[in-house]
Amino acid sequence: MEQLSENKIFGGRQLQFQHTSSTVNCDMQFSVYLPPQAEVGKVPVLMWLSGLTCTDQNFVTKAGAQQFAAEHGMAIVCPDTSPRGDGVPDDPDGSWDFGLGAGFYVNATQAPWAEHYQMNDYVVKELPALLAANLPLDFNRLAISGHSMGGHGALTIALQNPGMFRSVSAFSPIVSPINCPWGEKALGNYLGADKSAWADYDTCTLVAKDEQKLPVLIDQGSADNFLEQELKTELLVEASKQADYPMQIRYQDGYDHSYFFIATFIGEHLDFHARHLWS
Repeated sequence: MEQLSENKIFGGRQLQFQHTSSTVNCDMQFSVYLPPQAEVGKVPVLMWLSGLTCTDQNFVTKAGAQQFAAEHGMAIVCPDTSPRGDGVPDDPDGSWDFGLGAGFYVNATQAPWAEHYQMNDYVVKELPALLAANLPLDFNRLAISGHSMGGHGALTIALQNPGMFRSVSAFSPIVSPINCPWGEKALGNYLGADKSAWADYDTCTLVAKDEQKLPVLIDQGSADNFLEQELKTELLVEASKQADYPMQIRYQDGYDHSYFFIATFIGEHLDFHARHLWS
């Protein structure tokens, strides 16, 4: 790991690193907040997955989460949202909703995407192993959260990996990519036309098969301009009821899709995760 930057904030250290990833076959950047408690021992971890067009820096600079992480003695790990660099394919039309910045946290199976777009394995396997070997992080106490595409990633990864996470939360998640334009474009390209292969990356489908009943907190703004067409929160409300899966799904009146929304409620999300990470 090559350290790129360090800033002191709320008594802890906001760090950015770069490394060469064997999983996605390119150099990757990621950010880590180490709270003051990390100076004396290993600390629990919240992994944050960002949304479309974001890098590892959006959450770091806009959410204001470090204050709450310092209070709880919790590290925050922020991976990038896709592979990047020379030779990494992008949307041929240059659109922002696919390709660079839009890895959708899946393992692509189709050419030319499969060579690099293995973001599921990167987040679940390679990055935690790298960090556990180099920083005072306790991955036996691990939670996950994210926004929009990253909320989709957080929910699906938590449901795909029973026992790995203590809790999961999301802001404005894409809850059923098999039923929205963003998801249909991404999964169709990364995974191919056979929609049966998409089910492993659809929260509403996974909930019906899950038995672990993780603690779940979801916040969705009522004024989110993507709610009706892309996010479709009501599908997860119904799927969780059908599966008898207790979830706290809150509609927040008047809030939109932006980081202003995230900054307003991030403290409550970190409180939620802290209760489970320290129990």
